[in-house]
Amino acid sequence: MSELGIEYQTVLGLPPVEFVHLAADLDCHHISMKVTGGGIYHHPAFSMLDDTALRQQFIAALRDRDVTISLGEGFVVRPAYELRDEAAALDVMAELGVTRVNTVTMDPDLPRSFDQFAIFTEMASDRGMTTTMEFAKSLTVTDLPTALQAVAHVGRPDFALLVDTMHAARSGNGPDDLLMLEPEWVGYIQLSDDTLAQRNPVYRDDSSDRRVPGAGEMPLVEMIAALPPVPVIGVEAPMRSLLAADTPVSECARQAVAGAREVLQAADELRETRARGCHR
Repeated sequence: MSELGIEYQTVLGLPPVEFVHLAADLDCHHISMKVTGGGIYHHPAFSMLDDTALRQQFIAALRDRDVTISLGEGFVVRPAYELRDEAAALDVMAELGVTRVNTVTMDPDLPRSFDQFAIFTEMASDRGMTTTMEFAKSLTVTDLPTALQAVAHVGRPDFALLVDTMHAARSGNGPDDLLMLEPEWVGYIQLSDDTLAQRNPVYRDDSSDRRVPGAGEMPLVEMIAALPPVPVIGVEAPMRSLLAADTPVSECARQAVAGAREVLQAADELRETRARGCHR
């Protein structure tokens, strides 16, 4: 079974040190993290680029609670913006012990986006990190076939896909599509559940109010069983409506982790059943 992590979106802007303690309290020893964040849902904004004291406190909390960062996030290709300008943020990620960073594109120029991915991957590699790229209907790379074009364009073993189960399903990619992926094409998995149909007119607003894994409409067990195994699967389950109903962030995360563990267990059992069937 892959180890379970908690993605930064799940905790809806919680300050970094509090996030580490919450993850460890839930027996999750991997998190995804941004260099800057917060500023939402009554949580203060932070910047580990500028606040060196916070950065050191965060590193100490990671060490003391035996938590690692499984994914560095927040790197976005935008029109007229160069990912070369993210060098300082990558340096901070390296100081935090990050070994994998993720990028997405919101630049409608697809060829330029692909070139930016290649530049960013080289920058990350120079700092000992591998790179993943996420696709979603709300992004320029909307689906799996286009994402695979990006992988082919970059053409490096340290550049692979990040597959978010909700985004993949909503892009029309089911378990049969995921089963066709070669192991080297998938670097990271985010476990997300929701309705198959978008509920909110704005996709990005819709995706900030997901369901507990296993309580939505995504075929999560079959999707995880179809995907190549990865060391860490991060549960990404921001549940804005629960928070608005005065449910503590810690309880939202607890529900997300509990649901995710049941899904991963069921996916492992499905893999084992299929393996036994193949050996008869």
